[in-house]
Amino acid sequence: MNMPAALVYVVDDDPSVRRALMRLIRSAGHEVEAYGSAREFLAHADVERTPACVVLDVQLPDLSGLELQRELDARLPIIFLTGHGDIAMTVGAIKAGATDFLTKPVHDDDLLRAIDQALTRSVEVSKSAHELEVLRSRVGRLTVREREVMNLIVLGLLNKQVACELGTVEKTVKAHRARVMQKMEVGSLAELVRIADKVAVATNPHHAVGPHAEVSAVACESTAEGIRDQGPIPPTSAVS
Repeated sequence: MNMPAALVYVVDDDPSVRRALMRLIRSAGHEVEAYGSAREFLAHADVERTPACVVLDVQLPDLSGLELQRELDARLPIIFLTGHGDIAMTVGAIKAGATDFLTKPVHDDDLLRAIDQALTRSVEVSKSAHELEVLRSRVGRLTVREREVMNLIVLGLLNKQVACELGTVEKTVKAHRARVMQKMEVGSLAELVRIADKVAVATNPHHAVGPHAEVSAVACESTAEGIRDQGPIPPTSAVS
């Protein structure tokens, strides 16, 4: 995946601090944009761009740095700078997703190291989001019946059990299963299960299918409608 050069946002109300941080960050080879307030940042920054991170002062004239953090997507890494930090503030910021909390005056090497770590995290998050988008697009190729078949086979049901659940014959299930494998671009059931897990967990972090998910000992005793409603792949646009 081709991505633009790394961008570092600086949000600090002190012009001299902004200038010094911009010079330092540019010297490390990064693009940089600086803002004097949280609202200016929100109004003008392209927060969807990646890889990127924010070097953010805690004390700002409008919204505080901590308040701005709550306004931003948690996927955008934040490095806090403050001259008035305390343990409670640091813990709160880190729990809310900040990658670092540094006190002023900050050593150049410490800040650049924190920026490198934040940008690495941004790249990883972007790659994961891109991968998930690709997987969801594959799920979207499936017809409604193919998704029903996929939901059941990743739970560990055999073709004949799937056929019983869906009120069809094993030969038809085999045909659907082959099309599922082709459209999902996988070569094995294990790979299909891993994809199903990724898509399901991204949609519902408390739900995972996995190869060890509980399956009824006698699959035909459960209702097909119940499994279709609670399958591991959440509803998305599908080919009808």
